[in-house]
Amino acid sequence: MQFFKDIIRIFFPNVCVNCGDELIKQENSLCLKCLAELPITHFIACPDNPVEKAFYGRIPIHFAAAYLYYHPKGLSQKLIYALKYKGKQAIGELIAAQVLVQLNTCSRFPSIDAIIPVPLHPKKMRDRGYNQLTTFGQGLAVGLETKFDPSVLKRTSITETQTKKKRLERFKNVTERFVADPNKLSAYQHLLLIDDVMTTGATLEACALALLTSEVKISILTMAFTE
Repeated sequence: MQFFKDIIRIFFPNVCVNCGDELIKQENSLCLKCLAELPITHFIACPDNPVEKAFYGRIPIHFAAAYLYYHPKGLSQKLIYALKYKGKQAIGELIAAQVLVQLNTCSRFPSIDAIIPVPLHPKKMRDRGYNQLTTFGQGLAVGLETKFDPSVLKRTSITETQTKKKRLERFKNVTERFVADPNKLSAYQHLLLIDDVMTTGATLEACALALLTSEVKISILTMAFTE
């Protein structure tokens, strides 16, 4: 069966990222069956959810949530891997559209001035050719009628991949990696910081610390959360 699915992918590249079935016109990246199987957290409507609790005592956050649970070798992992490493940027649009359904009915979601993606280092950006958060952030910005601004925050050093590091090593690996442009930052009062997968929250914490001022508030939203 897998052999035939691989052949289909060669001749019909518009297939489901998860099961390999050919997509119909109305589907984007996932077939309807797989879309219904997404491991949704429902954190958006839930105060004191695990993402918010992860930042208690670390940084002042006004809202934090993740849309999916991140399960190794699961559907969410396949989605984000394809988005991040296989150029499937339409996945960002898909996740943004699904997130907006929840955000638009969530009374606790704050009013924001701009959406800020966790940035790639310029070298990694050149190598990959895109930031995997761009289509996700742009989709959210359109739906929330706000601005997507990737120019505010810059990464100042390259670090090794976080996925195979132990928890303590991840925290040590994210110190002083980000810097905010004060001139661009001064235009905003409340920023929504976005990322793909949150594990320890160390990267998001480092970004938030670079963005926080007495005038700037931070909220956080990620595509997925590692339990």
